[in-house]
Amino acid sequence: MFKWGRKKFDRITERWPKDEKGEMIPPVFFQHVQGTELDVEMAVNLLEAYGIPALRRAPGDGSFGEVFLGSSGFGVDIYVPETMLEDAQNIVSADIVEEEQK
Repeated sequence: MFKWGRKKFDRITERWPKDEKGEMIPPVFFQHVQGTELDVEMAVNLLEAYGIPALRRAPGDGSFGEVFLGSSGFGVDIYVPETMLEDAQNIVSADIVEEEQK
């Protein structure tokens, strides 16, 4: 059961696309996000809202900072499945179009 304030345990491997042989599509670098954890969460959640799973990786010694400080001082690299890279780039670069209210 999901409890408020606690992240739901999620297995990204279940959502990651697979090829014809059933093997996982390799991840490719998508974007480097410098900023707070909120900036990273917003970028990842935007991709996942459109069905694109995303992996996070702290470059350099960023993992050390995450353990002791709660966030990496070097930012976070985001990786997406190789077959979804173009879709991810289009989503991030899309212009926002607001609908007229009737």
